Formats: sequence, structure tokens, C-alpha cells
Amino acid sequence: MKRLVLLLLLAFVVPALAQTALPATRAGQAFEAWLSALNAADAARMKEVLAQYHMPVPPDAFMGFARQTGGFTLLKVEESSDNALTAIVAERAGDTIVRASLTLIVDAGGQVTKGALGLRAFPREGELAIPRLTEAAALKALEDRAAAAEKDDKFSGVYLIARNGKVLAAKAFGWEDREAKRKATLQTKFRMGSMNKMFTAVATLQLVEAKKLSLSGTVGQYIPDYPNREVAEKVTIGHLLAHTGGTGDFFGPQFDANRLTLKTHGDYMVLFGARAPQFAPGSRFAYSNYGYQLLGNIIEKVSGMTYYGYVARNIFAPAGMTGTASQPEEEAVANRAKAYMQKEGWVPAADTLPYRGTSAGGGYTTAQDLLRFARALQSEKLLPGRLVADAATPHNSAGGYGYGFSLGGKGLLQWYGHKGGAPGQNGALQVYPALGYVIIGLSNYDPPAATAMTDFFTNRMPATR
Repeated sequence: MKRLVLLLLLAFVVPALAQTALPATRAGQAFEAWLSALNAADAARMKEVLAQYHMPVPPDAFMGFARQTGGFTLLKVEESSDNALTAIVAERAGDTIVRASLTLIVDAGGQVTKGALGLRAFPREGELAIPRLTEAAALKALEDRAAAAEKDDKFSGVYLIARNGKVLAAKAFGWEDREAKRKATLQTKFRMGSMNKMFTAVATLQLVEAKKLSLSGTVGQYIPDYPNREVAEKVTIGHLLAHTGGTGDFFGPQFDANRLTLKTHGDYMVLFGARAPQFAPGSRFAYSNYGYQLLGNIIEKVSGMTYYGYVARNIFAPAGMTGTASQPEEEAVANRAKAYMQKEGWVPAADTLPYRGTSAGGGYTTAQDLLRFARALQSEKLLPGRLVADAATPHNSAGGYGYGFSLGGKGLLQWYGHKGGAPGQNGALQVYPALGYVIIGLSNYDPPAATAMTDFFTNRMPATR
């Protein structure tokens, strides 16, 4: 799901810092007006504030932002002058803390001619850190948080917490189908967005192990008629896996116009394949949905199977994942959740969904199946341990991403997995090898419905073996 690029959303709860007052300066008054409009989710007032202080941000973007964050609580003013302010604020509905920087440009007559507001999330450390709880207390806090969010109609989905092979908690909340009044259960199949990239990466690495693919092999070696010569000759399998090929995205006006006619991985290549790389392949990291579409094409070329057939036979079956697939949206699938996005209330998101999930994401799964996938990786049912370790090793200068797996944390809190999100779908899988935890969340509401729950727990779970 597209969000404000100003802020990376993470999770839930306000720290124990005393709230401070905003200064009675021009910048303080501007920030107070903006914060008040955001916290009230008042679109008309936000439009007035942005116009008054000449901030070039669409009011509607901030309204979506208000729904996602619940607004902000002021924690501390760090720097202040008449025309500039830096403050720390915390999500009302989450654990995220943000440094907000407001600057006003004023003419000789004292009139504001331009305003700029920057928001940057940063780690909760020191006095802002969330205290670690006992395992039992963290699980109880998560249950209470999810129940409260369900009551406020902000969470529909499931979470599952396992440790050292034992499921500690698994609960469902909200609706599988709001209109039919069918409650979500642990058997509900939720769309998982980009989490499907993990399966694509495992499939690719299986073919590397079988010597049908090479990490240094180029797109053109496996798709000789690929439309763009530079991509064909310079982008490698390793680049695609690590999002360093410069192959870009496919979401946007072209996708929207062709959403229901893009039925195969080949269809995506026909529509988007003529594009040149956005930067020199291998030179930097840029998340690429289209790059993972290309991997789906390549898997089909070298395996002689459809992508769907390959992952069903070589990943889902050996892992025991009976509730995971990517059947077209037009087909009836038992227990597949309806997707809901936030407008004025929750409305069906069917008109935003692709024809079917692909190698880039959008399939559906259950919490139990994601646990089975994690266990199959850990027990080397899907890949040798050395390839799992390679997939969970950074393969770009920025870090944070391996081969099809997101990476995070330090020391005992290091994890690998993936998150996914789009209108009406959100999910997360995080595996903590040192601590033995597997954390799973899925939702049929907009992000961060599920990741708010998983982050809430991971911020509080014990960090000891």
C-alpha cells in the first residue's frame, strides 16, 4: 500500500515521557494547528492549515495518515525558534516515535511564503525504549491490544506466536466476510501481499541448487527474447532476488488500466518488459515488484511448469501448506477472506486486486501454513541450511534485505522473514533463530492492521533465551 514517504510505520503504544507544551512562536502555532487537524482527522481544517502555511502536501494524504497512526502525542520539543521547530511525537495508536521538523519561510513583511514539514521515524532507545516483558505478560498484552483494536473495528485477522516448536498463542479476530457476518477463524485464508516473494526466492534457490539457474546468470540467458537488451544482458538472478537490478515497479496507471487482463507472468513482461533499468544493475537497492515478476517467468522457463504448479509441488506440498495458493479472484475459494480498505468506513477492496496473485505477491495463506513454511525452512525440507543462511544475509550495501527475505534486529533479536501490504491485505512473518520465536500476523484490512500486532509483540517479548 502506498503511504506517505515521510514516515515508515512500525507498531503500537506511547512511551512514559511527560508531554511538553509547544512554544508560542510562529512555528509552534503552525505545528499545533497541523497536529490538531491531524488528531481530529478533520479534512477541512487540514486543508486550511496547509494552505495557510503553504505546505505542498495533499490534505487527503494526511487523512489516510491520521487513520493509520491514530494521530500523534507530543513528547518533547528539541529545538525551537520563531520560524522553525523540531519535536518528538509518538503515534497514538502505535509504538512508532517520530522526529518532526517544521520550517517556515517568511518574507520581509512577516508573511509565510512556504512551509515544509518532515517526519522521520527513529529507533526507540534509552528513555524512549519500550520495556521488555515476561513472555506471559507480552502474550496477555498482545491479546488485550488485539481485542481492543477489534472492538474499535481497526483489526480483522489473526496472529500466531510460536517458540521452539510450540504454539504459544493463536487467535482470530474480526471478519472473514463482513457482509455475510462470517467471523474470521484460524482457517481463514488471508491475502499476504509481498510475503509471496519468500516462496519465489525459495523456488529460485532450489533451481540454483539443481544447477538449472545461476545467481550470476542474466535474464537474457533464461529469456532469450526479453524485450529490453540492457536488462537481458546486465540484470542477474542475484540482482532480481536482492532488488538491486533496477527493474522497478509495475503498480501505477498501466497496471490499473490492465489489472484484469494481466493473467500470466508473461502478460506482465509484454506490458512492462521494454523498460530500461532505472540505474546500473547491482549499484544499489530499490525494491522491485517487477523484478519478482521476472523471477516467476524464469522459474517457468527453466522448470517447464507454471509458477503456481512449481511452488505447489516443491514448496507447499513438502512443507504441508494446504491452505496456501494464488487462485484467481473470480474463482470461489473456501475460507478466503474478503479484502476491505478504509474509505469512509471499511469497504470492499475487490476493485484494486490483481486477477490473481503472482510471484511478486498477492497470494493467500493461513497463519498455520506460514508456521509450517518457517519450520520447513528451519528443518532444511526446502533448502540446504547454507542456502537459507545465504537468503538471510544482506545482499546490498543498505542491508535489511537478503534473497527474498527482509532482515532486521541485532544480536539475539536478529530476524528474517517478510511483510506485505496493499489495500485490504497486510501480513508479516518474522523468524528469530537465536530466540526460537516465529511471529505471524495476517489481516484483510489495510496496513498496518496485522503488522501493528506483530510489532506490538516483538517490541515487548523477552530478549533472552
